[in-house]
Amino acid sequence: MTLHLDSQDLLEDAIRDLVKQDKRLAPILAATGMPALRRREPGFAGIAHIVCGQQLSTASAAAIWGRLQAAFDPFDHDAIRRARADRLGRLGLSAAKIKTLKHIARELAAETLNLDVLANEDADAAHATLTALPGIGPWTADVYLLFCLGHGDAWPAGDLAVQEAVKVGLGLATRPTAKQMMPLAETWRPLRGAAAHLWWSYYRVLKKREGVITPAN
Repeated sequence: MTLHLDSQDLLEDAIRDLVKQDKRLAPILAATGMPALRRREPGFAGIAHIVCGQQLSTASAAAIWGRLQAAFDPFDHDAIRRARADRLGRLGLSAAKIKTLKHIARELAAETLNLDVLANEDADAAHATLTALPGIGPWTADVYLLFCLGHGDAWPAGDLAVQEAVKVGLGLATRPTAKQMMPLAETWRPLRGAAAHLWWSYYRVLKKREGVITPAN
């Protein structure tokens, strides 16, 4: 059964279980303290929010998302499916992002896609379902599974921060590739999503030590 990281308590229980499974994680947890749970809105709004932020600065993404939410009330897949492409473009969406959101909206309307059910699927299968959609790459799929659905076993193998943290934390000679990250994480199944939270926290610790991130951030 898939674990859902729906609360801070569940995340902390999962982290403690991980440390019991893999003693190498004990010094990582000692360095980070318990990671904070990260969650975002699920459903179409959740994936649309992520798509809007692809390859944009935080400020630009927030501005576009704010305009979209103000323009459509309620903001749902039917609203985007019916909206004219030129209107969406004036709100700041690129042609590629409009194509992506409209495709997802049509699939949801036709009930050939159910975003919520992915929370209960095998993490790798759910990832494959998402990345099969046009415009949805591994990063978008990982963020949706981890933060919108709270999938306890989703594993962001291509995330550079997690890769760097794993390299340092496990004493690897080089930063592992996305392909190499998959077997490295086998020990942490079915809690790879919780492990990702831990490694992200460790990356922040490393950056603070380097002075890249100040303690107040």
